[in-house]
Amino acid sequence: MPLTTFIMIDGLRPDAIAGHCPTLQAVMARGAFTLRATSVMPSITLPCHTSIFQGVPPARHGITTNEWHPLARPLPGLVDVVHAAGQRCAFFYNWEPLRDLSRPTHLAYSYFKDCAYSRDGDEWVVDEAARIIPGASLDLAFVYFGTVDTAGHDFGWMSPGYLQQAERVDAALGRLLRALPADGHVLIQADHGGHGRTHGTDSPEDMLIPWVVAGPRVRQNHAIEAAVSLLDTTPTLAHLLGLKPHPMWEGKVVEEIF
Repeated sequence: MPLTTFIMIDGLRPDAIAGHCPTLQAVMARGAFTLRATSVMPSITLPCHTSIFQGVPPARHGITTNEWHPLARPLPGLVDVVHAAGQRCAFFYNWEPLRDLSRPTHLAYSYFKDCAYSRDGDEWVVDEAARIIPGASLDLAFVYFGTVDTAGHDFGWMSPGYLQQAERVDAALGRLLRALPADGHVLIQADHGGHGRTHGTDSPEDMLIPWVVAGPRVRQNHAIEAAVSLLDTTPTLAHLLGLKPHPMWEGKVVEEIF
């Protein structure tokens, strides 16, 4: 099974892409995309990521802040299902609370560097991902970019400083994509947007996110018509990996992209 790479650009608003993210626009042109996918409430990083990887909303998993705690009613998440199928998964990230998205022994490789608050922090992540992925015999790689969200909090969403960081991260994204195998699939999205210097509300500025998929099995330059939620990410990734989504996951495979 070719590699599937899941790339998260934390805090990237859809309206920041045009004119600032040519790499991401090129992926959209060779894949399927929507700029109106939706986050979950509260639209905060750890609740959003837990929703993605567990396949259920915060009302089910119980994580409502950026502080993790064990789920009262655990269910198999994406990494658990990948591991149970004998497939290999790796994480590359720069915000430490994401370490709880997988259970011990379920990752083949994990790289963390506390650099999401540095302007070049995502470039550190790309350095390691580009070094490891080509020779690691992985099935799924998760690569997390945290600095666009940091710029939003520092300068304000859609401010010049925020857009400059989006451009910098888009360039790092291009370098990562060049290191990935040509026969693989890639899913790129944000977890939430933002307004002013914050996020977490149900406003469109916070809730709307880009969601982009490309690869040999995916339609090209296709604007997705169906409604897409970040809960659909894990079922769609499982489908790309040749696995059945777990029946307790509440999202759906976005069949329209194929």
